[in-house]
Amino acid sequence: MTSWMMRTALSAALVMAAGAGFAQTPATSDKLVATKTAWSVFADTSPKECWGVSKPKESVNTRDGKPVSVKRSDILFFVTFRPGQTGGETSFTGGYPFADKSTVDVTIDNQTFQMTTKGEWAWAASPDDDAKLMAALQKGSEATLTAHSGKGTQTKDTFSLSGFTAAMQEAASRCK
Repeated sequence: MTSWMMRTALSAALVMAAGAGFAQTPATSDKLVATKTAWSVFADTSPKECWGVSKPKESVNTRDGKPVSVKRSDILFFVTFRPGQTGGETSFTGGYPFADKSTVDVTIDNQTFQMTTKGEWAWAASPDDDAKLMAALQKGSEATLTAHSGKGTQTKDTFSLSGFTAAMQEAASRCK
């Protein structure tokens, strides 16, 4: 497994455990360093990275406008910070391979942003797009990410932004 995949799996496990109210010690250098309402903050020393991550409070899956039951792996929204980097880098894993050449729409308080997709991952197209998305995330109360799978399913994952700003401040300060 790549370090990114390991980080995702570990983050998912710890976010689930933190949400359930019990602590867990990670098996790698990743460490859960804080929980800020709906967002958890992790730090890694090799390479030095810090990130905030959250799982959705609601997920709706539809095909042809009708609700469907689908199997998805971890659904996580990330903001990653690295030393020397200005601002955070947003990313999202929807738990399935996105449709080819598709985008993920991120809607926050009637503003919509797009993320580029590849495989099971999506991210802002540029640092400027990240900055605009981060500004909206800090002001909003929830973010809805809408995407399409390669199998024709539309997914809408809604994330609480409660604790987002505090989590991002914590992550950024740990990776200066």
